[in-house]
Amino acid sequence: MVFQDVVLFDDTVMENIRLGKHGATEEVLAAAKAANCDEFVRKLPKGYNTPIGENGAKLSGGERQRISIARALLKDAPIVLLDEATASLDVENETKVQGALSRLLTGKTVLVIAHRMRTVEAADKIVVLADGKVAEEGSPAELMAKGGIYRRMVELQQQSAQWSLE
Repeated sequence: MVFQDVVLFDDTVMENIRLGKHGATEEVLAAAKAANCDEFVRKLPKGYNTPIGENGAKLSGGERQRISIARALLKDAPIVLLDEATASLDVENETKVQGALSRLLTGKTVLVIAHRMRTVEAADKIVVLADGKVAEEGSPAELMAKGGIYRRMVELQQQSAQWSLE
């Protein structure tokens, strides 16, 4: 599971990732690299042995999220749940997290809860909920062609992105 609000412990980077598989060491380093953690972790005062504070207080939101993804990579579960995994990230960190997620999700069954359409654009099937009920379902292309809620959300987010660039 990779949630929007990451739960980290007042321990080292190594131990926070190792929660995915107790006793792992080399595998932790491989998972951290795949999750785009290695670069920032090596810059920390004690690298992987740096204490990160309660809930990762000494890290940015993107760094905390990538540690959570490293933990999930290490766990290597066949089913992955992503609950708004990129919702609170800036564009730069979202891009890094998306790269890490693409490695995590390869060959897995994935359930994604998201409001950002970019997060689900490569999904095989999307289920759109409105007022607690299924309003639409299909591939992104099918939903775009239907012109319903999904399409409106995509278009609104594209307009919002254009406005922020202007």
